[in-house]
Order: sequence, then C-alpha cells, then structure tokens
Amino acid sequence: MLFQPPLQTATLLKRYKRFLVDLHHPNGHEFTVHCANTGKMTGCAEPGVTAYYSTSDNAKRKYAHSLELSSNQAGDLICVNTAVANKVAIEAIEQGVITELQGYNELLSEVKYGDENSRIDILLRDANKADCYIEVKSVTLLEENGQGYFPDAQTLRGQKHLRELMAMKAQGHRAVLLFAVLHTGIEGVSAAAHIDPKYAQLLEEAVTAGVEVLAYKAEISAEKVVLTQALPFARGPWPI
Repeated sequence: MLFQPPLQTATLLKRYKRFLVDLHHPNGHEFTVHCANTGKMTGCAEPGVTAYYSTSDNAKRKYAHSLELSSNQAGDLICVNTAVANKVAIEAIEQGVITELQGYNELLSEVKYGDENSRIDILLRDANKADCYIEVKSVTLLEENGQGYFPDAQTLRGQKHLRELMAMKAQGHRAVLLFAVLHTGIEGVSAAAHIDPKYAQLLEEAVTAGVEVLAYKAEISAEKVVLTQALPFARGPWPI
C-alpha cells in the first residue's frame, strides 16, 4: 500500500476520546487528527514520539488529517490505522508474497458468513479447491524481546471470529487466521493470554481444530506499508 503523497510528520502530544490525537507541527502549529483505531494502542501513542499523518481533500470531513503511523522511543515504526491491515493482506496475496495462500482464482472481501452475523475479511475461491476463509488481525502490541501479542485488549469480536473460523473448518472449508504485523520491532507473534485469556483459549482450540495461523510482518515507511516477511507464531500452552 502506497501513501500518495508521502505522509507528513509531527510530534504526538496526546490521544483522547479514542479516535482523536493532538499533534504539534514543526512550524509550531497544534492540530487534531482522526485516529482509526479502537484498541488501547499500548506503546503506540506515547507523548513526544514522531507521528505520521495523511491529509484528505474531502471538505465534508470534520478532521482533514488522519493518523497513519506512529513511532516509539526505540525508533520502531507502527501502523496504527487498523483499516490498513486488510488492504496490505489483499495486496500480499495478490502479489504472491503470502505463499500459503496462492492458487485461487477469485478473491472476495467483506462477505457475510457464519451463524454470528459476521463478515469474512477475505474469501478465496477456486473451482478445484475448498473455499478459504481468512480473518485478518493487526498486531501492534510489542513486549520484551521483540515478542508481539494479539489482542491488546479484551476482544469479544475476535473471540466470535475464532468461533466462526472453527465452524467453517468443521464444514469442510479452509480457515485461516492471518496476523498482519504492523510494528517494525516485532519478530514473533503469540496470543495475549495475559490480556484476554478467553481469546487465547479459543485460539488454541481453533488451532487444534485445524484453523491455520499465519503471521506476516510489514515493511513500514512514510511512503508505504507492505507485508514482506513471514514470522513465527508461538502457541500456548493454555488449558482448554
């Protein structure tokens, strides 16, 4: 995914009301930008770090600017716009980067499925294969030793998606959980059992049931966010 034009930078002052962030421009101007992220953004919105924002020409928008990337004290870049995860996942599949998801002739997105009123992020189809249901999750929580975790807060929606994936697998389809790692400091992914033990338990159940888990890391800059590298996913053990 390319940012056109490239993102501009400012200093992050504070995040508040969940979707708002105040920035300080190098020219001294302070302004508010929209932040498309419902998570806690732990370690991704510390005051004083460099923020990267885009500008919309839509005159109807209340806030013309959107927060796209942030940084941390270690110099890592983090994509905090959660809408980017699906976009870069689709691009990576179409460009052959995610080797495990090749060989299908149709890619659909946001298709209704399941018994819990869900929409699958990506659905791959081919006349000679079982349908492949893919849920994409953005990973930005970094803890010690380069270990990334999902989720960064309790996620009932994420728990629902795991149940839906298990149901699809039980019906004979292929089911995949794809972690899009949007933090340059993360080198591996695991379920955040210390944050949402129910999610971690369900994920272990899902893997045991045959749901595949993939993790791919993004190259991130003011010009682009592109998934480029497979990362290891570490399982529990967590009691079922």
